[in-house]
Amino acid sequence: MPATDLVRELAQAVHGDVESDVTARALTTMDASNYRRVPQAVVAPRDAEDVAETLRVCREHATPVTPRGGGTSIAGQATGAGVVLDFTRYMRRVIALDPAARTAVVQPGVVLDDLCAAAAPHGLTFGPDPSTHSRCTLGGMIGNNSCGSHSVAWGTTADNLRSLRVVRYGGGEALHIGRGLPDAPPGLPEFAAAHLALLRTGFPELPRRISGYALDALLPENGPDPARALCGSEGTLAVVTEATVALVGTPGARALAVLGYADETAAAEAAPGLLPYGPLTVEGMAADLVREPAGLPRGAAWLFVETGGATPAEARAHAARVLRAADALDGTVVTGPAAMRTLWRIREDAAGTATRMPDGTEAWPGWEDCAVPPARLGPYLRDFRALLAEHGLRGTPYGHFGDGCIHVRVDFDLLTEQGVARFRRFSEEQAGLVVAHGGSLSGEHGDGQARAELLPRMYGDAMVDLFTRFKDLWDPDGGLNPGVLARPARLDENLRFAVLPARPVDVVFGYPHDGGDFSAAVRRCVGVAKCRTAKAGPDVMCPSFRATGEEAHSTRGRARLLHEMLAGEIVTDGWRSTEVRDALDLCLSCKGCRTDCPAGVDMATYKAEFLHHHYERRLRPAAHYAMGGLPRWLRMAAPFAGPLNLLARGGPLAALVKRLGGIDPRRTLPVLARQTFRAWARTRTPGAGPAVVLWPDTFTDHLSPEAGRAAFRVLESAGRSPVLPGRGVCCGLTYVSTGRLDAARAVMSRTLDRTEASLGTPVVVLEPSCAAALRTDLPELLPDDPRAARLAASVRTLAQYLEEYAPEWTPPRLDRPVAGQTHCHQHAVLGDDAERRLREKAGLTGELSGGCCGLAGNFGFEKGHFDVSVACAEDQLLPAVRAAEPGTELLADGYSCRTQLDQLAGRRARHLAEVLAEGLDG
Repeated sequence: MPATDLVRELAQAVHGDVESDVTARALTTMDASNYRRVPQAVVAPRDAEDVAETLRVCREHATPVTPRGGGTSIAGQATGAGVVLDFTRYMRRVIALDPAARTAVVQPGVVLDDLCAAAAPHGLTFGPDPSTHSRCTLGGMIGNNSCGSHSVAWGTTADNLRSLRVVRYGGGEALHIGRGLPDAPPGLPEFAAAHLALLRTGFPELPRRISGYALDALLPENGPDPARALCGSEGTLAVVTEATVALVGTPGARALAVLGYADETAAAEAAPGLLPYGPLTVEGMAADLVREPAGLPRGAAWLFVETGGATPAEARAHAARVLRAADALDGTVVTGPAAMRTLWRIREDAAGTATRMPDGTEAWPGWEDCAVPPARLGPYLRDFRALLAEHGLRGTPYGHFGDGCIHVRVDFDLLTEQGVARFRRFSEEQAGLVVAHGGSLSGEHGDGQARAELLPRMYGDAMVDLFTRFKDLWDPDGGLNPGVLARPARLDENLRFAVLPARPVDVVFGYPHDGGDFSAAVRRCVGVAKCRTAKAGPDVMCPSFRATGEEAHSTRGRARLLHEMLAGEIVTDGWRSTEVRDALDLCLSCKGCRTDCPAGVDMATYKAEFLHHHYERRLRPAAHYAMGGLPRWLRMAAPFAGPLNLLARGGPLAALVKRLGGIDPRRTLPVLARQTFRAWARTRTPGAGPAVVLWPDTFTDHLSPEAGRAAFRVLESAGRSPVLPGRGVCCGLTYVSTGRLDAARAVMSRTLDRTEASLGTPVVVLEPSCAAALRTDLPELLPDDPRAARLAASVRTLAQYLEEYAPEWTPPRLDRPVAGQTHCHQHAVLGDDAERRLREKAGLTGELSGGCCGLAGNFGFEKGHFDVSVACAEDQLLPAVRAAEPGTELLADGYSCRTQLDQLAGRRARHLAEVLAEGLDG
C-alpha cells in the first residue's frame, strides 16, 4: 500500500493533485515499453513550486521520483516505484512565442502538436517530430532527446534546445541552465575540466547518438552547454519545469518522393546518397510492415523522401530531382495532402502495427531504435537479420534510414523463463553488433531499462563510471528515476508480462486474433497512446478521452486497468473491480480502437466481456434491462405504438419510464413507428430479380422504417428482389453492448436457426452498428458454429451490395452538398469506401465528419452519460452541421447519429437510402 504519511504531506504541500488510489497507480505502472513498476502515488503539479515541493517531500521520505509526460517512452524510463510526476494535466502551456527570435517558452507537459499549432500561423514549427507527435510532450522529448522523421533537416531535440529551468531532487531554487555554466551544480566545471581527454575521444560521431549522457556537451569548444548535456538524461538528473526551444521555418509546400527497392538493404544503401539533395526526411520501411495495399511503387522496400519548397511546383520539382537521382526500382512523386497523409500514416502507425507479425505472433520493443552511421546501415541490416535468424527470431525493421536509425519490434517470448533468457542473450549480442558497426544502442528513445545495462559495451567502463559520477553531481541522493542510465536495473527485470496469469482466462468471446486468450488481447496495448490524441480528425478513437482528457477514459488507460486486474497486485478483486467498471463506464463501445489503434485493441469487446463477468449472478443497472433488452420491448410495444407515443411525449409517465429505465431525464424517448418496416414489407409483391436479404434490424423495423422502405425502393430499381428473413431475427447488438453475453448468444443462435435456409444469399444491413455486430460479434461469440462465419461473410451495407452485385446500376443525380457523420462502427468494421463512391456518382459532394456522435446506442441515453455524450457530439458532428450551407443534405446512416442530431440540434438527417429513393421518385 502507498505510504500514508508521504501522501498526506504531499497533499499538504502542493496545490495540484495528489493521488494514491488504485486507479491512479494502475494507470501509471507502464509506459510503451516491456517494463512495469508500481508507484506509491501520482502527483499532477500545477506549477514549478509544486514540483519543488514534491521533490522536497520525497527526499525527506527517501522516496524516488519519476517525471512522466505522455507515457510513450519505449525503454521503460517513464515508470517508477515511488512518486510519478504527471505533467500532462496542468503544466501544458505555451508560455511565450517570439516569432522574430524563432523561440518558444513551454512547460514540460505541452503536447508537441499544440506547440506546432501555436507556431504555425507564423510559418514556424518545432523541428523534431516523433511519430507520437499528437500526444508526446516537450518534457518527455527533452528527457529522451527525441528526434523524428525530419531530423535529417532539423536535428534532434538537443539541437533545438536553448535553455532549461530545472529543479533538483530535494527541491530548493530552480536552476536556469544554458550555454555557459551560470547555474550549474557545484563541481560541474571541475568535473568537465578533469576529464577533457575522455570527453573528446569517448563518443562516436553519428547523427543519432542518444545513448548515455551527452557529456561532450560540457567541452569548452561546445559551449559548455549543460542544458544539452541534460537533454536525453531521462529524468535522472533534474526535473524540467520550463524550456526555451528554437523554432524553424516551415516550407510553403511539400512533396513526397516514394522510391521502391528490391529489398530493405538496397533501400538502406541508397539513403545516404540522397542526403546531398537536402531532403526533409529519408524514411525507410520494408514490405512486411505494409499489411494492406497502399498504392506504393513496385518493390519490397521503400524510401519516403519528403521535400519542401516555397510553392507546390518548387516542392514537386525538388522531389522529381530526388526521383531522377535515386537508383530505384520504381518511384513516384505524391503531392496531394490526403495521399501524403495516407502514406505517412503507414509509417507513423508502425510502432503499433509492428507489435503483431503477419501471422499474429506478438512482437515487442527492446531493440527499438539502434543507430549506426548512415553509410553502414546496409551492412548492419544484413548482419542484424542474420542475428535474428541465428536466435530463431523475427522482426520488422523500419525507420530513419537517412540518419542510420532503425526501429524494430522482435517476436521475443517474454512470457517464459526460457524466452526471457533468450531475450537477454540476443540483447547482449545485438549490443556487440551495433558497437561493431560504430553505432549507438539508442538512436531516439533512450536507454531506459532496456539498454542501460549494456552501456559498458558501447562506451567502456571508464566512461560509464563518468556517467555515474555525473549523475551523483546532479542527484547525490539518487532519488531521480533510479535504475535508469546510471546504476541501471537489469534488462530482464521488471518485465510487465511476469505478473499476468500463466493460463488463459475463462472468457465468452472467442478472441480469434489472440488465440482465444484474453490476456493476449489485453497485451495488445503497448502504450503508443494514439488514443490520447485530442485533435479531431477522420478517425474515431477515442471519443471519451477527447471529451474528458483523462487517462482513465482513454483506450490505453482502460487496457492498463484490465492488465492490472489480470495481474491482481493493485486491482485485487478481479472481474468485480469497481475501478475497472468505472473506467469502462464512459467507453462508448464505438469500436474505433479496433481500427484506429495501430495495435488493434478492441475495447468495445473487452468492455462487453468485463460487464458479463462483473454482473454475473448479480443485479444489473436498470439501463441494462431497459435498453439492453430493447428488441424485445419494442416487439411487445409495436401493437400499441399510437397511445404509447402520446404518453411518451412528456408528463409523469415519460418521467417514470426514464427513471425506471435508467434513462437521463434530459433525453426524449424515441417515437415508435405506427407501421413497422416488416409489416410494410409484407404488403409488397415479390420481384422477379435476384434475391437479396434486406435485414430488418430493430432500429429500422420499429423506429426508422422509412429507411427500410427507401432501401427496398433502391434495390428494386437496381433489378433486385428484396426479401426479409423470418420473424425474431436479431444481431444481438444491445445485449452485447450491455454485457449480457449469455442472452446475446441465445439470440444469435436463434437467428442462425431462422436464417439457415438463406445462408449464402447477400444480406444488406442498413444500420451500421447491427451490420458490425453481425460481421464481428456474431462469429466471435459463436466461434464453433460455422453458420456464424457464413452469415458474417454475407453482410453488406447498401452501397457495398450495389457496387459488388449491381455494378451496372446508375444512381439518380442529386447534385447537392452533404454534411453529417460516418457511423463509428462503419468506420471501424465495415469501411466507407463504397459509400464515398456511391455519393460521388450521385453528385453528393463534400465529406462527412469523423468521430462518434456520442449517443452510441444506449450510451447517450443512460443516466450519468449525458454531458459526455454532448461533448462527443460537439467534437465534430454538431460543428460540421452548424457550418453547413443552406440546402446541404444531412446524411447519417446510423439511427443513433440521426437521433443525436434531432435531440441536440433540432436537425433531421437521413439515411443515404432515403436520399437516393427520393431522387428515384423525381
